[in-house]
Amino acid sequence: MLTAVAPIAWGTTYIVTESFLPPDRPLFAAAARALPAGLVLLAWRRQLPHGDWWWKAALLGLCNIGLFFPLIFLAAYELPGGLAATVQAMSPLAVMAIALPALGERPGVRRVVAALVGLLGVGLLVLRAGGELSTLGLLAAVGSVVVSALGFVLVKRWPSPTDMLTTISWQLVAGGLVLVPVALLVEGAPPALSATNLGGLLWLTTMGTAVAYYCWFRGLVRMPAGAVAIVGLVNPVVGTLLGVLFAGELFGWAQALGMVLVLGGVVAGQRLAVRPQRHAVRRLDTTVDMTLREREECRAA
Repeated sequence: MLTAVAPIAWGTTYIVTESFLPPDRPLFAAAARALPAGLVLLAWRRQLPHGDWWWKAALLGLCNIGLFFPLIFLAAYELPGGLAATVQAMSPLAVMAIALPALGERPGVRRVVAALVGLLGVGLLVLRAGGELSTLGLLAAVGSVVVSALGFVLVKRWPSPTDMLTTISWQLVAGGLVLVPVALLVEGAPPALSATNLGGLLWLTTMGTAVAYYCWFRGLVRMPAGAVAIVGLVNPVVGTLLGVLFAGELFGWAQALGMVLVLGGVVAGQRLAVRPQRHAVRRLDTTVDMTLREREECRAA
């Protein structure tokens, strides 16, 4: 449930960007949400990487933020409708494929089927007919899936040498430093910001970045990588609901069925364990009682 906070927060990105941020400045928004959050966390934790964690943090920041954001924005601009989001929904399958050789995690038939059901649900949620396919857009969409899947698996493969917030700060700063020159080159100087723009950026920087990545990476450390990636399919569900509620987007039977399939796939992809502590204590108490009775009987005899 805590891991699901991340895709829920990320699902608000679309409506917040459209309603509160300067128009047509996606790279600026990406850099402004990553670098300030990373610098604040770094100033709070006051710890720099050491040893090989300099290049590890740089690579993680590049995969999870610095490369991921430009690729996904390029895909959104080049591809029609929700095709970019549908391609991005292949992320659970990509994570499972990379986690098998890198982590030795076998996804199992159930989890693969759950990911495919979720992918179908996302397609029903966001895919629309019409428009020409762009080779550049498809390559960008597939590239965003590959780099993010690699970053997620590496987070799990490389145990953090310190607390999770500190490691996240390193990644956000590394990714933000990559995004800043790209945004300046592509979009020019930063725009003038109104109070509304600052409010939107504050939301994306705190809940949409710092809190979301903490919950996401915490889940990667404690759960199978494939299971966490399937939870990420909640993202387009939240984005669709917010679009219907606040932007007046259409919602029909296809979207309703897609939502059911996505949420069903997310639940089916988890292996929930019932904690047996109470039962274990009861069995232990019973064993102790039987042992004491046997001792009394022996003494009486």
